[in-house]
Amino acid sequence: MKFSVPRRAAALSAVAALALAGFTGASANAAPSAAAAPDIPLANVKQHLTDLQSIASANGGNRAHGRTGYKASIDFVKAKLDAAGYTTTVQQFTSSGATGYNLIADWPGGDPNQVLMAGAHLDSVTSGAGINDNGSGSAAVLETALAVSRAGFQPTKHLRFGWWGAEELGLVGSKYYVNNLPTAERSKVSGYLNFDMIGSPNPGYFVYDDDPTIEQTFKDYFAGLGVPTEIETEGDGRSDHASFKNVGIPVGGLFTGASRVKSSAQVQKWGGTATAFDRCYHSSCDSTSNINDTALDRNSDAVAHAIWTLSAGTTTPPPGKVFENAADVSIPDNGAAVTSTVDVTGITGNAPSALKVDVNIVHTYRGDLVVDLVAPDGSVYNVHNRSGGSADNIVQTYTVNASSEVANGAWKLRVQDRAAQDTGYINSFKLTFP
Repeated sequence: MKFSVPRRAAALSAVAALALAGFTGASANAAPSAAAAPDIPLANVKQHLTDLQSIASANGGNRAHGRTGYKASIDFVKAKLDAAGYTTTVQQFTSSGATGYNLIADWPGGDPNQVLMAGAHLDSVTSGAGINDNGSGSAAVLETALAVSRAGFQPTKHLRFGWWGAEELGLVGSKYYVNNLPTAERSKVSGYLNFDMIGSPNPGYFVYDDDPTIEQTFKDYFAGLGVPTEIETEGDGRSDHASFKNVGIPVGGLFTGASRVKSSAQVQKWGGTATAFDRCYHSSCDSTSNINDTALDRNSDAVAHAIWTLSAGTTTPPPGKVFENAADVSIPDNGAAVTSTVDVTGITGNAPSALKVDVNIVHTYRGDLVVDLVAPDGSVYNVHNRSGGSADNIVQTYTVNASSEVANGAWKLRVQDRAAQDTGYINSFKLTFP
């Protein structure tokens, strides 16, 4: 996991999808899979870690970007997946003057318009083998993918797995993947699950608080074990899920802690000691001896539980009529409000009670913006009122109850910048009627 990436203050996208809260599509209310997720054998996961350690030992002690140990790691994982029946793709990119690699594996079948994806970064830092960071997540995702094959699992959704390169240099591999994914393909990814450092030797049990349905899926699993969880904050936005979140894809994941010190309250909750969750974080001692078996076992099973649960459910019905304005509208710095307008025609009656409204705003600082949805009769639905602003990309989900509004007419997205020294524009505004 990369924790030294500075927060970006350049102009960045703020993407808001106003829809049913959480993990969009049928998955928000998906029924559990007909078959329960299998137990993921801890011995298998640990064998993958032993193999990754051997690769590092044979290649200068690490599996870092641009080093022979990383390419050998990619080849190792790819061979396992090819033998299990996956369609694999190795994606190349360049960073810091060296070639990097992402590995993508697709399981045959499932709705190609609903893709559930899980991933982990496969690279280490140069100082060590990176067995907890992040052999642990990589091995758990690999063994879950192999479990899918062993079970002949045929979920409703299409399953895709990814192993990312150069995460330790600033999420380079996952950013490259997402940025080269066509917009139409991005829209098919119903969720991305990220697993980075899930076997820390002095573990906590942390759950990402991004998409509410994914978050609850993990919380429910750990509650069933009687294991309390906390919201993940130490690496928030600084692992590969951020690359997906920044383009509007629902995300979630697990984490067991890095260099922060476990509090006395957390020691009472989870055991261990009031020391770093991982004293070997980014160090040469991050080896196979730097793993807590119980944490690795629980989290590996949680990976499978989430894959089996979130890939179930009925197929999302095709979208209804879509009205979109993709013309850029500049937002004056600390000036008057501007609008992007879509003209809705041919819809009978009122708007639905949970109108889906997709908005893409690019702006230096989203916290300076007031964003409203204005109905044809002039009614105003506040979307964002400057609270919780950040210089980073922010994805949020809202419900707009517009059932009292006549559907046909001019709907407007109204945006005003209420602070100085900012730049930005409305990139697109879309309404979808069932």
